[in-house]
Amino acid sequence: MRKITLALAILGATLVPTLFTAPAHAQATRTWVSGVGDDANPCSRTAPCKTFAGAISKTASPGEINCLDPGGFGAVTITKSITIDCRYTSNGGVLVAGTNAIVVAATATDKIQLIGLDIEGLNTGVDAVKVNSALDVIIDDCIIRNFATNGVENNNSVANSRVTIKNSLVVNSGTNGTANTGGVRAAASASSVTVIIDSLIENNQNYSVQTNANNTVVLIRSVVGPNPLSILGGSVVSIGPSNVIGGATNPSSTNLWQ
Repeated sequence: MRKITLALAILGATLVPTLFTAPAHAQATRTWVSGVGDDANPCSRTAPCKTFAGAISKTASPGEINCLDPGGFGAVTITKSITIDCRYTSNGGVLVAGTNAIVVAATATDKIQLIGLDIEGLNTGVDAVKVNSALDVIIDDCIIRNFATNGVENNNSVANSRVTIKNSLVVNSGTNGTANTGGVRAAASASSVTVIIDSLIENNQNYSVQTNANNTVVLIRSVVGPNPLSILGGSVVSIGPSNVIGGATNPSSTNLWQ
């Protein structure tokens, strides 16, 4: 009897810490944000988070974050394969002042999609989308406006990477007026392609699109201008009926077909 009592006491002592330990929550493959959400929530559809930053920490790679309703969901740094999709939500996106809106700092194999976002910089936001590292970044059906430095900056350190801008508007960026500020800047340190498809890159300061060594810009059925292409190296290729308003600076340094 005494042995049984001792065994039960040992078993009870072993189980007590387990009973009072909070269960670990696995990351979900699909999460949700809402203008009335809370980042303390699990980011489910019935208990959404408030910000992209809150949701991304609870989203598995390669998962997806969706917007339930309109809202400003805050700046976010993306470090893994992820899709942020607000295409079916009016005015779902990011509003920032004095900082970058979306920074991509992922691995050399990661793929990121940004879909249906309204990204506003209030003339003081730094870059709307700044790509530091990733294999593939797609910016689809987005409105990017009023950023002090660049609407999109491809600063990728990953070789043979690609940034694609399609069905999008990049307008009124480069508002601080300094060098290397404008609409879309292709300045990757490794070989990279920036593809602009069915998009309007309009009324940005200094340049509409700038390309540097190691970079190729491909224009497909797009309009850029009235500020010129700034070609500091690399190449610009126009495929189909793209319209380059304002021409190009240093066009002899590239292969430019219009």
